[in-house]
Order: sequence, then C-alpha cells, then structure tokens
Amino acid sequence: MSVGPTTRPLTVKRALTAETARLRATSPTPRLDVEILLAHVLSTTRERLYAIPERQLTADERARLRALVGRRAQSEPVAYLTGHKAFRDIELQLNEATLIPRPETETLVEVALEKLKEVKGHTLSVLDIGTGSGAVALAIAHEHPTVHVVGTDVQFRALEMARLNAGRLGLSARVEFLVSDLFDDVPPGALFDVIVCNPPYIADGDLADTPPDVHRFEPHVALLGGEAGMDFYHRLVPAAPPFLRTGGWLALEIAEDKASEVRAVFEECHRYAPIEVRNDLGGGPRVVAGRERS
Repeated sequence: MSVGPTTRPLTVKRALTAETARLRATSPTPRLDVEILLAHVLSTTRERLYAIPERQLTADERARLRALVGRRAQSEPVAYLTGHKAFRDIELQLNEATLIPRPETETLVEVALEKLKEVKGHTLSVLDIGTGSGAVALAIAHEHPTVHVVGTDVQFRALEMARLNAGRLGLSARVEFLVSDLFDDVPPGALFDVIVCNPPYIADGDLADTPPDVHRFEPHVALLGGEAGMDFYHRLVPAAPPFLRTGGWLALEIAEDKASEVRAVFEECHRYAPIEVRNDLGGGPRVVAGRERS
C-alpha cells in the first residue's frame, strides 16, 4: 500500500522563519514585515504571535500570507498591504492616494500642540494643509480636547480616507476636510491659531533615489516639490499670514538638509518673528515654525 505525499502543517513559528527568508533580498526589515503581515492575516498582534508559535495556519491563511509577502517582495509598502498605520496614539486607514505617515512627522504635531498652549481666550483652530489620510489633523484633535481642525487636500480620494478616519476615531464633530489647493478654497475670513503642513519636498530629480516602496507606490503629488524641492515653501509661507490670527504660528515639516533654505524663505517674507527650527527624535532638523507678527 502506497502513501501519497503529505504537506507538513505550517505553524506560526515556521511561517515567520520561511517568509522572512523570502524577503531578505528585497526588504530592509524582513522579520518585522512578516510579523506585521502574519498578525494582519490572523487578526492578532505581533506580540501575540510569540504566544502561539505552534498554532497551525489554515490553507486560506497560508495563501493570504504568501500572497502578501509576494507583494512585499515587489516593494509594495506594508502599510498599503494591511491598509492601516499607527501614528502617535491613533490608528489610521490608508489607501494608495495617501502618503504613509512617518514617525518624523510626529514632531510637527508636537510643535502645533505646544503653540496651542500659548493661546487663551477663544476657541482654538488649526489648519492642516495637504492632510492626506488626516494623520496630523486627527492626531492634533485627538490630543487636544477642544481644538477645531480643518484639513485640506487636492486629492478627493485622500479626503475620503481622512473623513473615514475621523469617523472611526470619533472626531468628525471637531475635524472637517475640504478640497483645496493651499488656501484657494479655504473660506474667506477664516483665521487659525496654527497652520501646519507636511509639504512635498523631494526634488523632482531625486525621486528615483528614494527607496522603491516610496517612488513606485506612494503618491507623487505628495512627494515632489519641484526642481529644488522648495516650490511649496515659496508658495505657502507668503500666502499664510492673512489666514493666521495675530501671533499665530505657521509650522512646516522639512527635509533635514533644507533647514537653512526654508528658514530663509520665512525671513524673506518679513511677516514672521521669531522663527524656530525644531529637531525630531533622531536629532535632525524637521520643522521650521514662524510666528505671524502683523
């Protein structure tokens, strides 16, 4: 009597080992990627995986994991594969129209919250230009109990995701989203205590030098800042003062090597003092902020 070949059960432990090996040639963080993807497939957490090492994957789970790892091997970002990303204390849903929020951008939120503490006597308001998934706008509203936030973007599909995130987080009453290119469709007469923006700041010619998961998958409209990566700063800085309350702040994320150039744009406008440069947790310049002095 002959016995046909059998398929060895795939456990969590074996899946982590095998799929990590598949990613070593293409991902800088193969083990982390597989942990996130397997936790996503099993609807659990990364930490929980290590409590169930002998748990066997079903055929469907095995197929789903293999498909996701295959897509990651082609450089598709993990955040797009799972459809969500943590940012500060909130969890965001994403789609291909939204930039994936980075830890460095948390510095922009910290600066905004700090500046809001200085304001007294009226309902606080923040404008987030280029809101994407709503990461910065929603993080500010989540961490400040009364502030009203307006987020704008030129991409309707990004705003759909931002509104979805606001609803999931219970913040729709205090955060609204508008289609607008910079200030074009912000209501006339609207004034804000803080305006924040993480603008596109990669020079057009440098996009190909970014990792494949960036230049092949993330929206170029949210990445490219013109020939020198400075176009949006030159448009935004001089246009912001009419939308700032007296003493309000404009805070902009920057590339590490652009601190002096962006600061110079603020200085040339002659509408901001003081002007500050704030470092991120890695110690590199990440935000330039200027106070409207009227």
